[in-house]
Amino acid sequence: MKLTTKGRYAVTAILDLALHREQGPVNLAEISSRQAISLSYLEQLFSRLRKFGLVASARGPGGGYLLGRDASEISIADVIGAVDESVDATRCRGLKNCQGDERCLTHDLWEDLSLHITSFLSGISLADMIQQRMVRQVSQRQDAVRVNLHLQ
Repeated sequence: MKLTTKGRYAVTAILDLALHREQGPVNLAEISSRQAISLSYLEQLFSRLRKFGLVASARGPGGGYLLGRDASEISIADVIGAVDESVDATRCRGLKNCQGDERCLTHDLWEDLSLHITSFLSGISLADMIQQRMVRQVSQRQDAVRVNLHLQ
């Protein structure tokens, strides 16, 4: 099992959006700048997030993206699932045909691990992440760096 950059970037980007939600719609270029994620990649991710109702777009001048639901109603597992990531630790993707057409010796172990990971990520909302002091500190540092770059 490996969470790819797609899942990691999706969580990072939507968390950035949640942290800046009080400013109104957030432009993807701003998220791209703060998080060092390519704009074209963000566009692909946000297309999927929008499809699942996790974000909504606002068009026109000052447009961008807003959360599609309250931050307390969006779990990290929702975000990862929306971009087609899997936290399945089994070799067979849960089909129980890991060894030929049969269940392997350790299938249940990896299946249980997958369930624990999913449960863990389902229990953490964007609101929970925003409340973490370290997350807020990192966001403030990123905002300060971005402001300093514009002043130079």
